[in-house]
Amino acid sequence: MKVSISQRLFIATFGALLLLALVGLELVRWTLLDNFAAGTRSLEAQWTQLAPLQHLLEERYRVAGDWRFLPDAPRARRGWLRDALAATGGAVPGGSPTLGARIALLDANRQLLAGIRPGHLLRTFASIDTWVRPLRVQGRTVAYLQMAAPARAEDELAVAFLMDQQEHLLWLAALGVLAMGAVSLLLATWLRRPIRQLVAGAQRLEQGHFETRLDARRRDELGVLATAFNRLAARLQALRDEQRRWVADTSHELRTPLAVLQAQTEALADGVRAATPQQVQLMLRQIRGLVRLVDDLHGLATADAGRLQLAMQHCDLWALVDEALQAFAQRFRAARIEAASVSAPPPAWVHGDADRLRQVVHNLLENSLRHTAPGGRLEVAGHAGAGEITLRFDDSAPGVAAQALPRLGERFFRADAARTRPQGGGGSGLGLSVSRQILAAHGGRLTFEASPLGGLRVQVVLPLES
Repeated sequence: MKVSISQRLFIATFGALLLLALVGLELVRWTLLDNFAAGTRSLEAQWTQLAPLQHLLEERYRVAGDWRFLPDAPRARRGWLRDALAATGGAVPGGSPTLGARIALLDANRQLLAGIRPGHLLRTFASIDTWVRPLRVQGRTVAYLQMAAPARAEDELAVAFLMDQQEHLLWLAALGVLAMGAVSLLLATWLRRPIRQLVAGAQRLEQGHFETRLDARRRDELGVLATAFNRLAARLQALRDEQRRWVADTSHELRTPLAVLQAQTEALADGVRAATPQQVQLMLRQIRGLVRLVDDLHGLATADAGRLQLAMQHCDLWALVDEALQAFAQRFRAARIEAASVSAPPPAWVHGDADRLRQVVHNLLENSLRHTAPGGRLEVAGHAGAGEITLRFDDSAPGVAAQALPRLGERFFRADAARTRPQGGGGSGLGLSVSRQILAAHGGRLTFEASPLGGLRVQVVLPLES
């Protein structure tokens, strides 16, 4: 069972206060039992002192036939036995003056009829023993006379005092426990508030809200911790901003020289300049890969900064998919991969940027083309319902390891080598990240799981236009 810090604080504080109270009670008991000394009397002598009372009670019962002669009021019965002892001459010279406060009359079932008897807690606390003698009428036990005696005879006065006040002491103990609980609860609450603020702040940092700050005005260790938290949050925020700036600046600086180099290479490919076709094609492939990388980095940086430009319009998402499949058909055939749409949804219109959504579809088709083995298959299906449209891309082997699925879509993350076609290259590792950002800007999402065809299943989910 999980125990929170506030609960542990409450238990620890309450336990400490309870231990202190028990030590205090033990000191009180020791003081009482040492200072209420009343001389030493034997147990048998006290029973002798009670003999007249015992005879009186047996005679009264024999005449009445029951205990109806006892007072009706419980408070009156409490002192009746003491008064009866005094009336029989129980307060004899050399006898115990506290005996009347330590005796009780119990019925045949040992239920209290009159007098005072110590409770279980008091017997344990003050080391009190109880002794009983039966009251017999016509050979039948009709009741018991109980006497409470301490372990040491000199403690009789203290025991008599505790027995007389045991109800009040019980109430005081209950109030003490409640007071200790209240103090412990207040202390736990006082300490829990800044801890809960720290937990909430840490959760916001985990969600990427690096602007989170805590109140660090406390002058204790929790205040020091809050100050350290604020410094950490500021550092994380600075690192994130620096990363954004680095990606944006890098893509900006590389875009111009790469465009120039691409133009020169295309001139060579067109025959304006002399070059072998093989060399030109190789250069073009490398340059186009760099251009894609720069574009991807720029797109990610723009999305992170919240400046992704979207030309929102009324568009048919499945029409974009069908168009992209036709555009990639020749490339799939060349790679000996069968690509087909297996089920088309009814007309499903979304409110989005057609060019950006087309970029997502192209990225996913490119991903399947690059990572599906020759002789494999790609199936594209669509389904609309519950206010959403779902596009499903299933390709065949090789698949993605289960532990790698949660990381798909992370920047620069690539699955293991089994998902990389040697002739196709591994890509930059940014296409899925870009796609995820674009879909998030449209209120959609991108999910990954194992495909029943043996490869990867990618699902694009977007809200339908209302």
